[in-house]
This record gives sequence, structure tokens and C-alpha cells, in this order.
Amino acid sequence: MKLFVRAFAGLLLAGGISASASAQTKWDMPTPYPDGNFHTKNVIQFAADVDKATGGSLKIQVHSAGSLIKHPEIKRAVRQGTAPIGEILESLVANEAPVYGLDSVPFLATGYDASKKLYAAQKPFLEKQLASEGLVLLYSVPWPPQGIYAKRTITKIEDLKGVKFRTYNPMIGRIAALAGAIPTQIEVPDLPTAFATGRVDVMITSASTGVDTKAQDYLTDYIDAEGWLPRNIVFVNKAAFDKLSAAEQKAVTEAAKAAEERGWKASIEEKKIKTDALKAAGIKVSEPTPELKAGLQKIGATIAAEWEKSAGEDGAAMLAAYRK
Repeated sequence: MKLFVRAFAGLLLAGGISASASAQTKWDMPTPYPDGNFHTKNVIQFAADVDKATGGSLKIQVHSAGSLIKHPEIKRAVRQGTAPIGEILESLVANEAPVYGLDSVPFLATGYDASKKLYAAQKPFLEKQLASEGLVLLYSVPWPPQGIYAKRTITKIEDLKGVKFRTYNPMIGRIAALAGAIPTQIEVPDLPTAFATGRVDVMITSASTGVDTKAQDYLTDYIDAEGWLPRNIVFVNKAAFDKLSAAEQKAVTEAAKAAEERGWKASIEEKKIKTDALKAAGIKVSEPTPELKAGLQKIGATIAAEWEKSAGEDGAAMLAAYRK
């Protein structure tokens, strides 16, 4: 009899362990940037918050620096369900729908307050577009304002003519084309080698990326042009999200809200820290000359008009809401 009770208890215990194991969900999350990047730190904290809030029933394993899936493939992977959740630079997929490129229209929103206002105007349309692709927006965080890196001093738009200009989305490619430069697609991990081997001469990106890639090893100048604040988006496959319990869904959305608030604050701090770090590393940091600023603004006005035309009624509505 005792043997039977023990055996039955053992079966119950084994069944309990099995039920517990099956109740745990693990999500692999590909991200494009290294662990030291403030976006990645934010994602890691987001994953930890979800783990804590769900009591470990939902675990998100962050795979940084493109180690699981390369940046250009992350959105497709999440859409197809290969990965349930991911992070990308929003404008990387601007060729798929105009809404993804609004945050990177140059000289439209040039500070954090303006960028937040632009995001608020865009968000309903962004959520609608993602929903049409079976995706759910969780949160979005901006990079610090974009500046110009070069191997020499740039004082006017004409200085960019004929140079190899690093691009990472269609909008940057358009800037390069309007400036008479040669658009060259280069991903962040490849920047040092690309500059060292002459595959690219100039780039527009944040102080953060310059520090992350040790720009002082291959560049000399940084012009703090504050062109725009491109944003990253973190999103989840809707089918995967729908499989979660109501409590788990709440934990994810609340952790995402906290990550968005934390991320915006971190971006503001990041701008100061990383700009100072560039100076300390020997990069010449300067403001754009009036001639260069005027040339960039002219290019920005052209691109804004092109974007609005391509985005149709939705584009006009987003810009109207922003300009209120």
C-alpha cells in the first residue's frame, strides 16, 4: 500500500513538473546593437521586468548585436513567427510603408520635445500599419539627434559631392543623392572596416553609434547638426502575443510602457555623455556652418514634400496633427 501511495505521489509530482514546464514560455528576441548600447540595456531591463512580473512564466532571451538574426531580417522574422519579438530601427523598413520613414524626415523634428510630438502624431498610423502585418507595437525610443561624421571638415553641401555616403535607410539614401554623394549601404558592425578600406567616407548617425564603433579610429570630424531623432521600435508577433495569458499580456504591455519612458530619458542622457566622449577621444566636434545648415535644410524641405506626397491622406493627417 505504501509503495502504491509513493508511486502515485511520484506520478503527481512528475505531472506537476511537466505542467509547470509546459506553462513556461520562452521568447528569443533578436536586436541589432551591442550589449553596451543604451537601447540594448533598455531591452534587457524590459525582459527582466517581464520575467519578474510573470513570475518566470514568460522569459525573453535577448540576442544582441545581430547574433541571432541580422538587422535587415529581424522584422520579417518576427512577422513570419521565426522570432516572436524583436527590435529594429524603424526607418530601416521605410521602403515597405511611408509611415516607417516619418521619424527620419530630416529637419522636421529636431529636438526631443518635437520628436515626442511627432511620435504622438504618428503612433496611431504606425500601430495600424503594424497590425496589418500581424504585428503589435510595444514601444519606441529615439536615438540622440543625428550628426555628420567625416574624415575631413565639411563646411558646405558641395563638400559632399562625389563622396561615398553611408546609408542605412531610404531617407538617408535620398539625402546622399540630393547632396550629390554616392549612397553606400553599410551596417553598424561593418563601419570601422568600411571606413578603413575606403568603402565609405561620410555618414550621418548619432554620437552613440560613433562611440560604439570607436569612430576616432577611422574618422576625424563630427558636426552636431541635430538633423532628426530616428527611433527604434520594439514589436511582437500578434499570434504569439495572443497565446499569452491575460496576466502575461498585461505584464508585457506595462513593462513596455516603462521601457519607453526609461528609454527617452536614457536617450537624452546618452546625447550628452556620448558627445563628451567623442571630444575626449579626439574627434573634432563642431556646429554646422550657416552655409552647411542652409544646404541641409533645403534638402530636408525637398524630402518632407516628397514624403508627404508618397504617404497620401495618412501622411497629410500625421503632419497636420504634428503641426497643430
